Amino acid sequence: MGSQRPRAVVLDAGALIQFERGHRRMRTLALVAARSRDVLLVPAGALAEAWRDGSRQARLARLIASEVTRVIPLDELAAKAAGILCGRAGTSDVVDASVALAARAHRAAVVTTDPEDIRHLDPTLDIRAL
Repeated sequence: MGSQRPRAVVLDAGALIQFERGHRRMRTLALVAARSRDVLLVPAGALAEAWRDGSRQARLARLIASEVTRVIPLDELAAKAAGILCGRAGTSDVVDASVALAARAHRAAVVTTDPEDIRHLDPTLDIRAL
């Protein structure tokens, strides 16, 4: 038996907000990720939608600072890809598009409070609704 590669999970803004609010399933997901060295991926736009005041968002700040969490930047290439995906899907939410693209690129599941929005962008993704 070889070593198993850590799994990746992409968190959207709704998942981040639920984590900050102490949602049981989100707390469990973070604990399991830390124990198993799974990777929690957070597109920068999703973080921007959830972040309001770091001094009052202690849970979220700890999650983002965790060694298992990686924030994915929205650079020029990613921004263009998100725009193209929105155009093809007939939507305008580039943050949701960046979540879908991150999941594709990392072969990751998506944890979201808006499964239909993500499914509309890419029905092939593994989507876990909160």
